[in-house]
Amino acid sequence: MYTIRKATINDVETIRQIADKTWWATYGPLLPTEQIIFMLGEIYATDKITTQIAKNTQTYLLLLEGDVPVAFAAYSPRDENPDVYKLHKLYCLPQTQGKGYGKILINEVAQKTKKAGKKLLELNVNRYNNARNFYQKMGFKIAYMEDIAIGEYFMNDYVMRKEV
Repeated sequence: MYTIRKATINDVETIRQIADKTWWATYGPLLPTEQIIFMLGEIYATDKITTQIAKNTQTYLLLLEGDVPVAFAAYSPRDENPDVYKLHKLYCLPQTQGKGYGKILINEVAQKTKKAGKKLLELNVNRYNNARNFYQKMGFKIAYMEDIAIGEYFMNDYVMRKEV
């Protein structure tokens, strides 16, 4: 049994813990250790997530298995194109993968996108991340490639889009 709820500032540490466990499992085989440490510190800094939630620049959804948070998603309208919603983050604890929680969260974000009157949901995925296949099964198509500098590192991504 699962529930989904909007995350609050009180959930920041939980989000950080899920991200930490998931990033090591996901990116450990793909990226150098130093890059993972840097990016976790950069993207998942307590003050950064707190500000995103407090200022509503990203909406975080928590998926709970029973009463235990096991996955989250974060999304927002795109600054450059408010007609498109962006799925910024989607992570499920490794021990829950295969239970359909990623699909459930994507469908929830797609519903919120549609309810807001938008027609496109977009995400970035590392070009070597196996999640790309999952996103394709969920109806996302590769729109283009981009390399995003974060500090001295680069995120080598596909930008994928899905009509909702």
